Amino acid sequence: MSGTAPKSSVALLTGGDDKSYAVGLATALISRGTSLDVIGSDDIDCPEFHEKPGLSFLNLRGDQRPDAGLLRKMSRVLIFYAKLIWYAAGAKAKIFHILWNNKFQFLDRTLLTFYYKVLGKKVVLTAHNVNAARRDRNDTRLNRLTLRIQYRLAEHIFVHTEKMKEELTNDFGVEGTRITVIPLGINNAFPNTELTTNEARQRLNIGHREKTILFFGRITPYKGLEYLISALQQFLTPGDYRLIIAGKPERGYQAYFTSLQEAIRKDVDSGRTLLRADFIPDNEIEIYFKAADVLVLPYRHIYQSGVLFLGYNFGLPALVADVGSLKDEIVEGQTGFVFRPEDPVDLAQTIERYFSSDLYADLAGRRRQIRDYATKRYCWDTVGEITMNAYAALLRMPSPATGSNSDAPKGAPLHEESVMKPAEDG
Repeated sequence: MSGTAPKSSVALLTGGDDKSYAVGLATALISRGTSLDVIGSDDIDCPEFHEKPGLSFLNLRGDQRPDAGLLRKMSRVLIFYAKLIWYAAGAKAKIFHILWNNKFQFLDRTLLTFYYKVLGKKVVLTAHNVNAARRDRNDTRLNRLTLRIQYRLAEHIFVHTEKMKEELTNDFGVEGTRITVIPLGINNAFPNTELTTNEARQRLNIGHREKTILFFGRITPYKGLEYLISALQQFLTPGDYRLIIAGKPERGYQAYFTSLQEAIRKDVDSGRTLLRADFIPDNEIEIYFKAADVLVLPYRHIYQSGVLFLGYNFGLPALVADVGSLKDEIVEGQTGFVFRPEDPVDLAQTIERYFSSDLYADLAGRRRQIRDYATKRYCWDTVGEITMNAYAALLRMPSPATGSNSDAPKGAPLHEESVMKPAEDG
């Protein structure tokens, strides 16, 4: 960022979730001299938010444990919103950057965002999902209306892919000058110790030579886990592979998860499938990524996946469905392979292709290459620079009531050189 750009005072509204993104972005912004208030919860509270000059961590949301009683849940949500409204009224921050909305999406998108504007704040929004309800196949007119309102109220919007920018423009009428495509920074907020692959496999009771496939993250219909199960059960030789499923079932989709449990019951009983249907603590995540030979993302619909970049941080290759912009993040034969979505036959063939490839044959050596590649391509320094440039442009702009927004940042494309050698067929 140039020395003439105005310094920013920013409130980072995290929604109390997604610690890895909040830590990465906050660290990048603080390193550039931003004065930062991080509005968070117990779930994202960590030492990184208490060790940096210029950063204030305000735990307004506190405890979010789902096992609390109804009255407790209601009272803590109301108390949180009261604290947030009070904070905003007296906040010195000129920019309110919304990373995620809070408990009541429709309220946050409309009245709360409008309240920030009335207070004279420059509202910036990171749209990690342009329309998550469409992805989850439960979209409504009210959902689209409230999204449109928030997208109109925000003075600048960050998205992670060109396809997301196109959707914002085509479906919600957002001007391209108000949208910046920004990398999804590498997910490096979780412990990565000296634990070896062999040690990780021993902890999970997986043999040294077993071909091990990982599905990681929330278990929900749009992630298409059923296609991976079908590929392994119907189109691959039984006993050749071990499958790890590690992640918490999404609330509201119990029937879907029950059907998956029934489908894999015999495999779980025989030990061919390891099911950990629960939230994975931070200090255990590396065990699963280091024990696996490959990560599989059999998604039916996605904008961008933080799980992919978490895998890259551990040097784990990925097999991804050709949905959203996932294929753009794969260097074929070097960081993984791409397969047709909702097609267990093609997925099975891609699994076989991977395990017969040079990438798998030299996996121990390739892990470091993948991690180095991802660290450079999805660097938080790049994210911080682009974000600061957007802030600077907003602070130079007249308010919408007194002038135009012709100086808004235009979301310049990223031109990053690959550090991987040209892709080879496996």
